[in-house]
Amino acid sequence: MSDAQFPSETSGGNGPAPNRCLVRLRGLRHTLRAAERKVADAILAHPEEMADIGIVELAARAGASEATVSRLARKLGFAGFPELKASFAAEGEQVSYRDITPTDPPATVVRKVFANSIQALRDTLDALDLEQCACAVEVMLAAERLSFYGLGNAAVVAREAYQKFLRIGVTAYTAEDPDLQALILSAQLQRGDVLIAFSHSGESLPVIAAAELACQHGVRVIAITNFPRSTLARAADIVLTTAVFQEHVHGEVGAKRLAQLAVLESLYVCYLLRRGHRARASLRRANAALGRNKNRGHHLTDALYS
Repeated sequence: MSDAQFPSETSGGNGPAPNRCLVRLRGLRHTLRAAERKVADAILAHPEEMADIGIVELAARAGASEATVSRLARKLGFAGFPELKASFAAEGEQVSYRDITPTDPPATVVRKVFANSIQALRDTLDALDLEQCACAVEVMLAAERLSFYGLGNAAVVAREAYQKFLRIGVTAYTAEDPDLQALILSAQLQRGDVLIAFSHSGESLPVIAAAELACQHGVRVIAITNFPRSTLARAADIVLTTAVFQEHVHGEVGAKRLAQLAVLESLYVCYLLRRGHRARASLRRANAALGRNKNRGHHLTDALYS
């Protein structure tokens, strides 16, 4: 897989690049020990001050020890606190999510929703391990059959994946019902096939159970989740991490699925390009068949896939 298939430029747009440390910190926060979480919260509360703060002051603010600050820095992938601090100075201003308030008029809500969705996509691109993306494509290309599982709204993403790969001639399966998931894994998939599991939290019990059963049958598991230390991530062979952290909205946030769809689309396009003429011919036939259900014989086309 060449670098051209997964671009290295991750900042996007003309604004400042999102701070990678904050993206990782939000993703790992729920797995931290109590003292480490206090330090994390202190950082998240005032990220704009991190470039100038010292370890003693940060520890005092958090009510934690300097050793705890250093341990958190290492968990975030830095050699120590100086490297953590330097990342804030190097990466520039943090672009925050726009808080939505009950008094916001509809026009303001719309703008904030779009801004938060764009931020979620930028953060996800920044959080993605592009080498893992390349590995995921290779594993999928080597498989004879692909399956896509998700629960609730994540099942919508799984269904989208199923339809995409079905169009290009791939033997594909999907199911939201846990019993059907188990039947597909035990009766249809074989060693070397692939299960792609979607779960924002990484803690959806039926999806975790499917991933564990897949491992027992020698089926490779690719997890697309927001939390790299979640139970699903630990059960997977390959983990692709989204980064959606709108804290002002309670309940389901559409950007969660938008980020998952963007990761899915990236894998699909890379897979399609690598499969070559046969896959594109299958796509043309599928589009022609679907065109019969459109007014005036409209056919779906895309120059990239033709």
